[in-house]
Amino acid sequence: MAEGRIIKALSGFYYVQSDNRVFQCRGRGVFRKNKVTPLVGDVVDFDESNPGEGYIQKVYSRKNELVRPPIANIDQAVIVTSASQPDFSTLLLDRFLVLIESKNIQPIIFVSKMDMVSEDEAKRILQCKEDYEKIGYPVQLITTKDPDQMNEIVPYFKEKITVIAGQSGVGKSSMLNTINPVFNLETNEISESLGRGKHTTRHVELLEVSGGLVADTPGFSSLEFNELELEELPDCFPEMRERRDECKFRGCMHNKEPKCAVKAAVDSGEIPTYRYEHYLSFVEEIQSRKPRY
Repeated sequence: MAEGRIIKALSGFYYVQSDNRVFQCRGRGVFRKNKVTPLVGDVVDFDESNPGEGYIQKVYSRKNELVRPPIANIDQAVIVTSASQPDFSTLLLDRFLVLIESKNIQPIIFVSKMDMVSEDEAKRILQCKEDYEKIGYPVQLITTKDPDQMNEIVPYFKEKITVIAGQSGVGKSSMLNTINPVFNLETNEISESLGRGKHTTRHVELLEVSGGLVADTPGFSSLEFNELELEELPDCFPEMRERRDECKFRGCMHNKEPKCAVKAAVDSGEIPTYRYEHYLSFVEEIQSRKPRY
């Protein structure tokens, strides 16, 4: 019996990496019976039946999993957002951050196309960079097609399993292709009329990048809060999470309650107003969601 990690799933086969070798494995019938579907990213035990082939015998418990792409045990999500085309939006960025936080994944923010903005817009983005770093998020500003700068982002991937997130057309594939040409991911020009790119990705595979593994499919294609309960939302904002014990009421939603530490921090400028406004709009969105049965 050997231990390994599934790095690709295709047509009923699971490709398990173990000791720098890859084994083509099938799942045992017991998984179907127990309704366990092995996922890319799973740590598994397998038996080698023939050279390079085997059967998965056990799937270890996961620290997290995503539905799209179907992948488990992710260490971090790199959110690629662009400074221009499409324009930089803290609302969209906060939406990604909440979804990633809700899955217990560490977010990292990359802002691409910084060489394509006006001086005023660059100043605004720099101020936002400061805000997000104060919350605890690493932020990296990237100019278009600068190979030297790519060396600065390479260390983020070392010894981590990473999923890349971000709307279409922000430069996710181009960035990965620059770091590692083996990726050779199809990149599409932004469709001018729609202002968004076309989807070009297929099955999920973990590819080696800079001493780590990166999913070759962008994550979080749906940006709805369908799986998020209202009570979980405040904990998806780290600056609110760390102040929750200072609020007068336990389970404070930082909305209409008196003596709320979060509202006090917004008033004093410790929490940026736009972050709080986005939080309130997400509260409203979840409250107006149709009930699920």
